[in-house]
Amino acid sequence: MLERTPVIIGAVSPRRAVPDSIVRPPYVSGGRIGPGAAQIHDPESLAALREACRIAAEVLIEAAAAVAPGVTTDHIDAVAHAAYIARGAYPSTLGYRGFPKSICTSVNEVICHGIPDDRPLQAGDIVNIDVTAYRSGMHGDTSATVLVGDVEASTAKLVETTRLATLIGIAAIAPGRPLRAIAEAIVPYVDQFGYDIISEYGGHGIGRVFHASPHVNHTIEPRDRALLKPWMSITVEPMITSGVSTFHQGHDGWTEFADDGLPSAQFEHTVVVTDSGVEILTLTSDGRSLVGTLPLP
Repeated sequence: MLERTPVIIGAVSPRRAVPDSIVRPPYVSGGRIGPGAAQIHDPESLAALREACRIAAEVLIEAAAAVAPGVTTDHIDAVAHAAYIARGAYPSTLGYRGFPKSICTSVNEVICHGIPDDRPLQAGDIVNIDVTAYRSGMHGDTSATVLVGDVEASTAKLVETTRLATLIGIAAIAPGRPLRAIAEAIVPYVDQFGYDIISEYGGHGIGRVFHASPHVNHTIEPRDRALLKPWMSITVEPMITSGVSTFHQGHDGWTEFADDGLPSAQFEHTVVVTDSGVEILTLTSDGRSLVGTLPLP
């Protein structure tokens, strides 16, 4: 059975401090949030983006290692926060449009933007951990859905399908191709399992600006005429539901719940279009990631 006890929003602890020595994104002090133009890189800016993305991949691995039955999402946030600080990075979500935490934690039927709180995770839950690191003037963004203890096979299948769909979308990227090639690769793969894809949220340009152009659809939008350009950086991050794709927002103004209460999953990489294909950036220095890498298995 995919149904579980509905997620109830819990109490949120005070905002965690960041040392003054760590550089903040401009929006933290009231500067520009966006939207920004497509993020196109030269060798210097790409090196800086790689650093931010490497840190994000490392923070995600550390945060996911803390996941266990009985652990609160607030504790996972504390682990992630310390991992950012240890690497001299700022948690991009902290203070972004008022978001109070250093990661997003979306449990079970929460589609996205869950705020870490005092709700203990339960065996059989799934939790998406969304990490964005700001370092050297760049944002690196990655997420993974993690199993909590023993998870039913049907839920684990949803999670693995979502992970592979993310990589399938990335594999479709090449310079000069339509941006919608990403969705055109993801949709038929997901459809064969009877799942649905959230259309309202998608990937985005990323680099100096946290959320920049273009919007990356994961459902097919025929009117999308954008092209993938060499050295453009974007995220690919499909949100896939086991039931309906409609959702509603919680009273906190952030958390998005699937209307039918059934689980959803998400994975995310930051990538750059190269002269001949695509490069995944949100990897550790030795090539690890909770999302996986290319080529496809």
